[in-house]
Amino acid sequence: MDIVKIDTNSRRAVRRFLNFPFELYRHTPQWVPPFESDARRMLDRRRHPFYQHSDADFFLALKNDRVVGRLGVLENRHFNEFNHTRTALFYLYETEDDLEISRGLFNAAFDWATARGLTEVYGPKGFTALDGMGLLVKGFEHRPALGIPYNPAYYLQHLEALGFVKVHDVVSGYLDARNLVFPDKIHQVAELVQKRRGLRIARYKTRSDLRSLIAPLKQLYNDSLGGTVDNMPLTDAEVKMMADQLLMFADPRLIKVVMKDDQPVGFSFAYPDVSAAVQRTKGRLWPFGWIDLLIELKRTKWVNLNGAGIIEKYRGNGGTALLWSEMYKSVVEGGFHQADIVQIGADNDKMQREIAGFGMDFYKVHRMYKKML
Repeated sequence: MDIVKIDTNSRRAVRRFLNFPFELYRHTPQWVPPFESDARRMLDRRRHPFYQHSDADFFLALKNDRVVGRLGVLENRHFNEFNHTRTALFYLYETEDDLEISRGLFNAAFDWATARGLTEVYGPKGFTALDGMGLLVKGFEHRPALGIPYNPAYYLQHLEALGFVKVHDVVSGYLDARNLVFPDKIHQVAELVQKRRGLRIARYKTRSDLRSLIAPLKQLYNDSLGGTVDNMPLTDAEVKMMADQLLMFADPRLIKVVMKDDQPVGFSFAYPDVSAAVQRTKGRLWPFGWIDLLIELKRTKWVNLNGAGIIEKYRGNGGTALLWSEMYKSVVEGGFHQADIVQIGADNDKMQREIAGFGMDFYKVHRMYKKML
C-alpha cells in the first residue's frame, strides 16, 4: 500500500480523490453525495477562501494504483486563534474496511501536523460552518440531511484503534410535523419578549432580499460565537461563498432574522431538503441536474432546521422561545410533513429537553474525536 499526498493542481489526482466515495457507497442507498462544485472547490487553492488564511493537504491510499482510502488534514489558523489551540482538523475521511489503510492515512496526517508544530488532531471538521461535522455513530439506516456526514459503522472502530478518543457528540432529531405537539406558551412567551425587549422578526420574499443580509449576518454570526467552543469567526470571502451555496436552494420564507431596531441579533434558518434530487443527479447540477433540483424544491415535504442563534445578551429571558416559535412557524407555514433538526450539541441538555417535549426523536448521533500528538 502507498500513501500519497495529491497535487491539487492535477485534475486526475483531484478527480480520483473526489470519485472514491462514489465507489465506496455504490451499494449504500442512504448516502447523499455533495454538490460536485462544492466538493471540487475544497481542493482548489485559488477559489476556496479558506486558503486565504489557512492551509490543507490531501492524501490517497493506493493498492496496486487502486484508490482504497482518502483523508484531508487542515490547519485552520482562525480556528486555532479563536479556540487558543494548536489543532489539526481532519476531514473527508473515507476508507475501505481495513485498519491498515486508516493507519497509513492518519500516520501521514500526524506527520503533517507535527511538522507544523500542531499538538492534536481533531475531527471530522471541515472548512466552514456549513460543513457537517463528526462521525455517524447512530442512525445508519436513515438518509442524512444535505451536507451532513454519512459513514460506515466500522470507521468508529478504526479511529479508536488508532488512539482517538471521544470529545463530544452532536445529535440530530426527527419531527413529524403532522403530529407536532407545540405548547401555546412558547408562542406567548415569544410575543411577550418581542414587546418587552423591542424585538421583531424580519421576513423575506425574494433571494435578492436575502442577499442584502450577507454583511449584517456575518457580523451577527461572529457576535453569536461568544461563550462557544469549536467555532471560528467568518471572513467576508467565506460568508459570500456560503451565501452563494445557500441561496441556490433557499426558500426565503424559511429565513427569519430577529431584529433590535435595525440591527440583527438572532436568526433561524431552515431549508427544503433536496437530498433525493442530489442522489439522483450524483451532485451534478450541469447540464440538467438543476432542473431536478428545482422540481424537488417544490415537491419535497422534508425541511432541514440547521441554523439558529442569538447573541449572548438576548439568550435568556425568552430569547430562545422566540427562536423555537419561529422554527415551528417555518415548518407548519411551509407545508412540510417531516423536519430534521440538525446537529445540536448533545451536552445541551436544556435544549434537548425542550425539543423532546415537542415530540422530537433524536435519531442520529455524530461524534467528534481527538488524538494528542
